Amino acid sequence: MMNSLLLPLQGVLVGFLASVPLGPIGVICIQRTLNGTQRSGFFSGLGAATADTLFATLAVFSLSFMTDFMDEHKQWFTAIGGILIIAVGFSIFYKRVRRASQRRQTRSSLLSDYLSTFFLTLTNPAYILVFITLFAALGISSEGGRTGGNLSLIFGVLTGATCWWFLLTYAVDKLRKRFRLRHLWWINKITGGVIILFGVLLVLSLVVDLGPVDRILA
Repeated sequence: MMNSLLLPLQGVLVGFLASVPLGPIGVICIQRTLNGTQRSGFFSGLGAATADTLFATLAVFSLSFMTDFMDEHKQWFTAIGGILIIAVGFSIFYKRVRRASQRRQTRSSLLSDYLSTFFLTLTNPAYILVFITLFAALGISSEGGRTGGNLSLIFGVLTGATCWWFLLTYAVDKLRKRFRLRHLWWINKITGGVIILFGVLLVLSLVVDLGPVDRILA
């Protein structure tokens, strides 16, 4: 009984900790919150949380076929991910700044925000190692574990990741009132440039040993 209650709580902790490092996805969520609405930033984070949950599922259930496939084609995933990140960076760099009264969120735009970060996150299969490491650190193992317990663990991961993206976008949204249009214009330029740099480094990592930078990108 105690173990069944502990697993989802451990999942929440893993999901939260795995989401905290602010890579390119985090920068995109912050930019979309500042330039759009909290819902835009949150749905972007939710896309990343969903992809992370899929990675956690692979780690928990040890789906060797999928992990072997993703590892075998890691370079393709990295190349596609880098190119997509560069494209997103340019779209942010040249994005027009709108006043708060002009910002409108439709279901299609929120779905676009969600899907863009979902697929961007999926292009980094090395992130499975993050969950394997966190699970090992907490002494979590799927060997001999019940399916119900493992599913509660996965649900906990999704919950923890979702909580992080909500807290981040909520905090950023509260600070947004301090920014004027001119500030937002500069934020778009700086954020777009940073994301483009992430993408370029990701592509370069295929042919050049970037040392510590590789760990940041992962």
